[in-house]
Amino acid sequence: MTESTEVKRLRWHSRRGMLELDVLLLPFVDNAYASLSPERQQAYAQLLECEDSDLFAYFLERQVPEDSQLADIVEVVLAHARQA
Repeated sequence: MTESTEVKRLRWHSRRGMLELDVLLLPFVDNAYASLSPERQQAYAQLLECEDSDLFAYFLERQVPEDSQLADIVEVVLAHARQA
């Protein structure tokens, strides 16, 4: 899969149906995803497999993912949102 196709696929999966999540995830995949390390790119793809309710709890910092890679990418997404 080409990089462009992969980013388009991830952008589609970043659209969650919850405005609160869309506001965080879509700008992140558009502006920051390409500059991530391959490990963090993989963690982002894994993060998108989580349920919306879990993502919402992670991004409101009410819950921390048990998986350390997911916890890291949540922090990266939050840091990107804070810079915007």
